[in-house]
Amino acid sequence: MADKINYADRLDKLPPYLFASIDRLKDEAVNAGKDVINLGVGDPDLPTQSHIIERLNETSRDPANHQYPSYTGMTDFRKSMAAYYKRTRNIELDPVCEVLTLIGSKEGVGHIPLAFVNPGDTVLIPDPGYPVYGAGTILAGGEPFIMPLMKNNGFIPDLDAISRDTAAKARLMFINYPNNPTAATCDLDFFAKVVAFAKEYNIIVVHDAAYADVTFNGYSAASFLEIPGARDVGIELYSLSKTYNMTGWRIAAALGNAGIIDGLGKVKTNLDSGAFQPIQYAAMTALDSSQDCVEENNRIYSERRDILVEGLRSHGWDVEKPKASFYVWIAIPPGITSSDLTALLINEAAVVTTPGIGFGTYGEGYIRMTLTTSKERLAEAVDRIAKVQI
Repeated sequence: MADKINYADRLDKLPPYLFASIDRLKDEAVNAGKDVINLGVGDPDLPTQSHIIERLNETSRDPANHQYPSYTGMTDFRKSMAAYYKRTRNIELDPVCEVLTLIGSKEGVGHIPLAFVNPGDTVLIPDPGYPVYGAGTILAGGEPFIMPLMKNNGFIPDLDAISRDTAAKARLMFINYPNNPTAATCDLDFFAKVVAFAKEYNIIVVHDAAYADVTFNGYSAASFLEIPGARDVGIELYSLSKTYNMTGWRIAAALGNAGIIDGLGKVKTNLDSGAFQPIQYAAMTALDSSQDCVEENNRIYSERRDILVEGLRSHGWDVEKPKASFYVWIAIPPGITSSDLTALLINEAAVVTTPGIGFGTYGEGYIRMTLTTSKERLAEAVDRIAKVQI
């Protein structure tokens, strides 16, 4: 028998992967021949638009594009990203020092603590929130400090509730609007408060804007970088994954403070070799071309949202109608945990959802559903859920 393999202590500090049990239950349902409707994964079912794919095909035939790319990203891609922010948000960015290409925004989230967090440093993390905020902090030796996202505060962290001692120890803060998993949005007043707080305590702010352009009914999500002084304290991560149905392509950018960009770039230089150039060319096409495809995506998600939300409400569920993202955050009936309800819905209705506890302690009492399946399947999911005795 082989000797026991011992993991590094940092891996032992990572929370258990709750979603593994959900995957197991889903697989069991599929293997039993059930018609499973998966509302648990935030992965667009809509295809990447053909003009983006055609650009990938064209540039991938050039042998020069199969050599090592730039660590920081192609200058032309960074120029396109800066031009996109100027055109859509009226924000001026220097593509040389204020834009950095990422292999997906998840990579940026995971790497930035390695650039700025020393062992024992505090990192302010929203809860419920994207699990990588905490995982990246732990892997860098930092100590996560939870900022609760509560319904009575619009799922926005209460910065006044953070003690001066904790704030003084904080090195980094993650925020995320439109939010995953709650689908909450925020206004410029909140961002302004974050900037003032970060300046007072010398905290680096990372705004994860992965869903910034997945918006409905005329709503436009604010950018953190719109606030005067935001670039003094932080960066924004913009991902093409959700906006253009490019989750598997792994392309995004960090934008903002040149010093923070430089630090993140130093980590990337040592840990990866940059994004495949044809993907960067395709991303440029997505950013530079007509945004009609984005508007059409959002129209489809909006129709799906209405079917799911109104259907659940008609059966007594407590659910808000989101203005952005493709998530629906649903308060669950009393007397059952989010994990048990998730298992019940898989077993009894063959509908996969995500338990709120998987996003942190303050996610308990909720489940998350996605809009990444057809209107017909969403309506079928509502009908099945209505028949489950809870």
